[in-house]
Amino acid sequence: MTLASGPDRALIDRFLEMLAAEAGAARNTLLAYATDLNGASSLLQGGLGAADGAALARLAESWAALARSTVARKSAALRRFYAFLADEGLRADDPSAALPRPTAVRPLPKILGHADVEALFAEIARGLAIVAPPPAAWRLAALIELLYGSGLRATELVSLPRKAISPDRPFLILKGKGGRERLVPISDRARQAVAEWGRLVPADSLWLFPSGKTHLSRMRLYQLIRELGGRAGIPPDRISPHVLRHAFATHLLEGGADLRALQAMLGHADIATTQIYTHVDSRRLVELVNQRHPLADMKPRVDARARPA
Repeated sequence: MTLASGPDRALIDRFLEMLAAEAGAARNTLLAYATDLNGASSLLQGGLGAADGAALARLAESWAALARSTVARKSAALRRFYAFLADEGLRADDPSAALPRPTAVRPLPKILGHADVEALFAEIARGLAIVAPPPAAWRLAALIELLYGSGLRATELVSLPRKAISPDRPFLILKGKGGRERLVPISDRARQAVAEWGRLVPADSLWLFPSGKTHLSRMRLYQLIRELGGRAGIPPDRISPHVLRHAFATHLLEGGADLRALQAMLGHADIATTQIYTHVDSRRLVELVNQRHPLADMKPRVDARARPA
């Protein structure tokens, strides 16, 4: 594989780091993304990061002889790459609309069941049940309560200011991807966990989760969650910060949450993202229609032709 050079290489490395830290992407997935992005950078002569729609259209023309599934994979990699650049403020636009969209089945996201989540919190409780728990145990409790209880993104979580969460305020106003502000609900459990951890945070810290001269890194958060998952009996390929955010969304939707409210809580610009992100099985959807639709309380209409003479 030919590696990109110059600005493209730095952007690709940064993107792959995000995939590993936030989404918990497997090694093979990262290699596939790296191959597609480095290949595109080579074809664009090092201009991948700055490419416009016309350049991407020319790139797509070079894929004409490839299988539909391969084109779908390459397009998906580039779309995700440009969305990342736009979200991080590394470029002002997203030119990926020029890329082809061959029909492909989008894989369902990973999900933790309720039993998995209970196992995680049981492990956290064991860590706090000893005499004089270490600060790391209190920090882990606060991190997991906020990830699963509020659906924060990994970057949003680790970069929270020290005073972002108040004991007497059940929400915070957060500026997330693309500079969009949203209201994030903070549960009583999460506020209590943050209050306990906050007593151990140095008074002069700018961050709620400090580490050295800055805050906890996304990669370290990812490692902590995998370690916790291992102790709780959850395979490492099934858990990451992003999976906990998805579990937050899925379990709320299963409990009857409104999809639009969920969209606002997650900070999605497009509700289509929420619909894909929150995987709900068909049985639950049928139950929602039968129980929540206005027609559910109406008596069935009797067809005149079926009436006895």
